[in-house]
Amino acid sequence: MPDSYFRRLAEHRFQATEHTTGAWDPGEQHIAPALGLLLHAVETDRDARRDDGLVVGRLSYDILGTVPVADFDLDVRVVRPGRTIELVEATLAHAGRAIVLLRVWLMSRAQTSRFAASPFAAMPPRDRMRPWSPSSVWPGGFIASAEAYRLEQEPGRAAYWVRPKVELIDGEPVSALSRAAGLIDIANGMTVRASPDEVLFPNIDVTAHFFNQPEGDWLGFDTFVSFGSGGLGLTHSVLHDEGGPIGVLSQVLTVRPR
Repeated sequence: MPDSYFRRLAEHRFQATEHTTGAWDPGEQHIAPALGLLLHAVETDRDARRDDGLVVGRLSYDILGTVPVADFDLDVRVVRPGRTIELVEATLAHAGRAIVLLRVWLMSRAQTSRFAASPFAAMPPRDRMRPWSPSSVWPGGFIASAEAYRLEQEPGRAAYWVRPKVELIDGEPVSALSRAAGLIDIANGMTVRASPDEVLFPNIDVTAHFFNQPEGDWLGFDTFVSFGSGGLGLTHSVLHDEGGPIGVLSQVLTVRPR
């Protein structure tokens, strides 16, 4: 088995490997790695166009459907060009059908370290958590590729650290942020409020805001899962690297009893 989620076939074409197989259906990709790949495409396009290192302030993914474990295409375009702020859009498509839309706000850097602070609580370090296998709840190659330490307070409320055991793209370096973006969708399955044998709760979007860029291999999540009474839900997480909180993540859910 390859040690990556994707192989590059051409400039804008990729092949998914067995490590991308999904939790709801093993014939479909878990969308998480593809979210990292989309951001990598945006960062690659940015670096080809400009040399001032705009950073990501927001990632907003809309998941329009499922994608098989197969070949697919990526496309990137600048929606709102600017000297200090840009809005860039990326699309993942299979067989001519758009599957995921990503919009990224790229923002200029400034020296604000003397003002830096956050009221978000620190997360417990990994040595205060137990190793936990997401495969104990979920099937699929992507879930099996994640190494995790978790401290669960109750169903739907947990803190955990995660890193992937494989690379995003075969033989291709990626940024720490693209690597993190390839993990963030895992949040919806890491502290389930109800068993997936009883209820379906896939997310239809992923939105992340960052006030610091992640560093290191490990990504921390402080996660809250809520189900409403009318078929909607929300998984919300504060994101951390080993230096502290870096941003927030939200996923809206469609909740359906089996």
